[in-house]
Amino acid sequence: MYDSIYAQQRQLKTGDLLFQDLPCGDFCDAINKVTPSYNGKHFSHVGILLKENVQWVVAEAIGRGVCITPLDSFIKRSGSESIYVGRIKDTSHILLPTFKQLEKYTGMPYDSVFNLNNQAMYCSELVYYLYLDKQGKAVFELAPMTFKNPDTKDFFSVWISYFQKMKEPIPEGNPGLNPGSIINSPLLYVWKYK
Repeated sequence: MYDSIYAQQRQLKTGDLLFQDLPCGDFCDAINKVTPSYNGKHFSHVGILLKENVQWVVAEAIGRGVCITPLDSFIKRSGSESIYVGRIKDTSHILLPTFKQLEKYTGMPYDSVFNLNNQAMYCSELVYYLYLDKQGKAVFELAPMTFKNPDTKDFFSVWISYFQKMKEPIPEGNPGLNPGSIINSPLLYVWKYK
């Protein structure tokens, strides 16, 4: 039902999610190995589409922290061919993100240790905190994170080095989410950008 409705409405709307595959070497390879793909494609980043005056912008948590990025700049990072759009199918019980909500997070540093309970944000964490139902509960589900190679059951060496450098334990099993889990949510209708 939703597929036929939204197939005709693929124009961008406030609150759409933009999924992107950014090149990040061994980190992305490790992430891709333990996160779900969508139609065989992996995504390492997600942002939230908003309209500021007459221009499209993307709210995102990226290396420089939580910020607002012009849509054109967001697209240039990976090229439009690697971007997918996700739209909430039924917004009757969901409050879409607003600039007012975003103010609370703008300027926060990037959450390089993927901890839902610190004063920093990673991309999927921002989505988690901004997409709420009308009772204020997050609509995207958390799941235990893993940093282990599913083939060997050992931690990826890139994560061992990374968290040692951060002087933090690997957050294996802690609750979290990622672009792959979000894009596969039954809440979303998804299509390829342009």
